Amino acid sequence: MFRNEVLFKGQPVFYGKTGEGPAVILVHGFGEDHHIWKETIQRLSKNFTVLFPDVPGSGHSPLNPSLSSIDDYAGAIHEIVAHEKITALSMVGHSMGGYITLAFAEQYPDKLTGFGLFHSTALADSQEKVEARRKGIRFIENNGAAAFLKQSTPNLFTPEFCERHPETVQQIMDHGKTFTDAALIQYYESMIARPERTEVLKNATVPVLFILGKQDQAVSFADTLPQTYLPAVAYLEILESSAHMGMFEEKEKSMAILEKFLREIAVYKE
Repeated sequence: MFRNEVLFKGQPVFYGKTGEGPAVILVHGFGEDHHIWKETIQRLSKNFTVLFPDVPGSGHSPLNPSLSSIDDYAGAIHEIVAHEKITALSMVGHSMGGYITLAFAEQYPDKLTGFGLFHSTALADSQEKVEARRKGIRFIENNGAAAFLKQSTPNLFTPEFCERHPETVQQIMDHGKTFTDAALIQYYESMIARPERTEVLKNATVPVLFILGKQDQAVSFADTLPQTYLPAVAYLEILESSAHMGMFEEKEKSMAILEKFLREIAVYKE
């Protein structure tokens, strides 16, 4: 499934593709790669053509030092869309992948039949968030990417999930060993520099899905909830028992939400 690549600004970007039907692209977040969607891909591929890229610097895709913004990552996704000759698609982004999805929606709105923000926000970083990311950059510079992801990953889950499923949390931490310091720092700098994109939500002419974790400490539930009123057509789903990793914490519910949204927007578009 992972034999596809495009060139973007002189470097390859790798992506997987499977299934048949309307096209959907799943965009992973910070410190992740396409594996975060493994079971979701299997579920959705029964009715959809699912594309799942590794953002430059993650997974199979090498770091491209010339990239400097969330818009660049959206441009890399668009290169995949152009290469595949896809004229209409939906897109769902987790966390940083949601920022990329919003940038794509701003730059290429005519391509989308709908999009989803999975534990993500259209707000720019607050000063407090910027300072936290700067602190993270210093930690990475002093201790390395793997050490950073090892200490930060458990905070993305509820304490109850960490206690019940330590093997899942450990697996994600182990996967963090594949990241370079430069990749995580580039992501952080890009997120710090990204603009607010609430206007993208206000101007959206297609349905927008919001999946919020009630216990999310990375993307505040209270800050994100008001954004769900901005699009003309919005779907809101709240994961009561999830923090920032609903695809693991409430796996079956999350997959059912995505499947339902994608089926309904296909009808909506017709």
